[in-house]
Amino acid sequence: MAIKFAGTLNAINRGLDSTKPAKGVDMIEDWEAALSDLDMPGSKGILRDLGSLRKQLERDEPDADRVHALLHRLGVATTKIADRADKSQDKLKTLGEALTEAGEDTPDEEEDTEAAANPKRARKK
Repeated sequence: MAIKFAGTLNAINRGLDSTKPAKGVDMIEDWEAALSDLDMPGSKGILRDLGSLRKQLERDEPDADRVHALLHRLGVATTKIADRADKSQDKLKTLGEALTEAGEDTPDEEEDTEAAANPKRARKK
């Protein structure tokens, strides 16, 4: 598994834009195989997002916003799962942080800061 960590981190460090989509698909398939037998909270969500990312990279024109959102979600999920991993906790945390930085948090909708400052719902006393 160390090779997977190194290859993925190297691709992130070099810049994912310079990584060919086919190489990205290969790395994703390696991670899917490595995670397929893992029975840990959060692993199924990671596998689902990896599948979505792989499908994006297999397209003629991947949706860059979707790819960045998936990378961010994968990074957050990987960082969370790292503490529960039996092995490679540090490597998983490093990978999670790198994916989070490579991605972009794209909430479903813009936060309405004015509404958040003045909520209309009743407050418990």
